[in-house]
Amino acid sequence: MPVNIKAKLIEKEQLKPDIFKFTIISKEIADIARPGQFLEIRVSDQFDPFLRRPISIYDINKENSTVTFIFQVKGKGTEILCKKNIEDDIDVLGPLGFGAFNLADYKNISIIGGGIGVFPLHELAKIAKNSANVNTYLGFRSKDFVVCEDEFNKVSQKLVITTDDGSYGENGFAINYLIEDLDKSKTDCIYACGPLPMLRAVQKLAIERNIPCQISLEERMGCGIGACLGCAVKTAASPNDAPQYVHVCKAGPVFDASYVEI
Repeated sequence: MPVNIKAKLIEKEQLKPDIFKFTIISKEIADIARPGQFLEIRVSDQFDPFLRRPISIYDINKENSTVTFIFQVKGKGTEILCKKNIEDDIDVLGPLGFGAFNLADYKNISIIGGGIGVFPLHELAKIAKNSANVNTYLGFRSKDFVVCEDEFNKVSQKLVITTDDGSYGENGFAINYLIEDLDKSKTDCIYACGPLPMLRAVQKLAIERNIPCQISLEERMGCGIGACLGCAVKTAASPNDAPQYVHVCKAGPVFDASYVEI
């Protein structure tokens, strides 16, 4: 069950001009959090902004009782959040999301992420490396947007960094290099998080090749518990004349790729 606590900010790092890495201490959250889950963070004690901000969990350290999350400043809420200082208390609700990444007994997995969608994949790769061969493919717009390369390199047997303009790493889209490796070797499951065009391409690829695939969706999640109904996605099996929906915050954010229509 999620908890609502005031967690102390113990580490703060600015990775890029608009990207921040926060580590909070919370035994209650660290003890039960799973890869793929997220936090809902109240950024201010005032009524404006009123809604919490959903932010994916980047790293869980159960031994130290810490949880790390990374976020990009995109609006008023995250602008307020980035100004928090070490030793400040942060109002956190979490961990949230019944749909977390499931590693099962897979021995060869491929992880693919794009942009800020790479952040929820780190804890997954860290845990998976203990029992599986992990190939990771991360795509960014350009060299200026590449983050967390060293951290992902430590938790992957193979790491491919791509940029759309070829300014760093491999030139092109991460999925192209995933396809190259799928043609060469066996992959038991694909895990993905990133922009919708990338997720649609990964979903299509996995279905065509009959490879199990889990995707993490990013939607506007105002409440995080399925009450506000702002993060509904259609299930793939439901008919057009009687569509059925599930809520990303509650049923997800991780889904079997064949289950949802994106």
